[in-house]
Parts: sequence; structure tokens; C-alpha cells
Amino acid sequence: MSIGPDCVVTFHYRLSQVDGAELETSQQGEPLAYLHGHGNILPALEQAMAGHEPGDRFSVTLPPEQAYGQRRENAQQRVPIKHLQFKGKLRAGMAVKINTDHGARDVRIVKLGRFTADVDTNHPFAGMSLSFEVEILGVRAASAEEVAHRHVHGPGGHQH
Repeated sequence: MSIGPDCVVTFHYRLSQVDGAELETSQQGEPLAYLHGHGNILPALEQAMAGHEPGDRFSVTLPPEQAYGQRRENAQQRVPIKHLQFKGKLRAGMAVKINTDHGARDVRIVKLGRFTADVDTNHPFAGMSLSFEVEILGVRAASAEEVAHRHVHGPGGHQH
């Protein structure tokens, strides 16, 4: 089965900057799973996945406009520390998540106060061209429930 609308795709990836510096990988952990055609991964990466089959390996490089966008210089906010999700001790430069009305969002700590933090709301990879090395592990038809919920259930997906 090849990747198309309403397919559940499981894959491993390696994400790096175009100079080869690795940013993330799933190789030592569980593969990722997503529901194709429902906006669950970067649109340009999803487009590059279309038509591939289990066992396929490919690379794709995305410019910032197709990845996480250009950096915005005016993207700093002061927020109460209680709205941040983190482990350990907060420090400047640390990547954390902030609770918003639209779910958790990645931010980076710029400056810490006693009760507040100045955060950069740009995605940590904003402004970067990104290279993905992808290995397709599995493709299956999504269940009616997965399509209705617009995400994958079970391993690699939501557990509800």
C-alpha cells in the first residue's frame, strides 16, 4: 500500500540542518505515526511522503518557509512561570512548552524573573532550512474513528 489520504504511516526520521548538524532523530526510540492528509506533520514533508511505500527511504530538504517559517524579531512575551511545562530547574536558553488556549506550544526562555519569564515564541527551528532523512516502516488504512478524530490511535498516536 502506498501513502495516500486517510492512511496511517509509521516512520523513522533524522532531522538535521543543511550543514549536517543533527537536531532530532527517532532512530533510537519508537517510530512516529501520523494520519496522512490531516495536517499532522509539516505540509511540505507530508507532500514528500505521498506515494511512498514501506521500505522506502528518502531525503527532503525544506526551506524555512516550508518548515517552521522565518524568525520574527518581535516574538517575545512575558508570561507567568506557572504556565510553563518543564522538568528540572528553569534557565535562560532552555526550550519549554507553554500552555495556550490552542494546546501546548514550544518556546525558549530568554530571561527569568521571580514569577515570570520572557519567552521567545518562535519555533526553535524557525529560520532554518531543514533536511529530513525518512524511512517508511508501515502504511495501513485508517479506521473510521481515526479519520473522524483526525489523528492516529494506538502505538505512536493518541491513547484514548
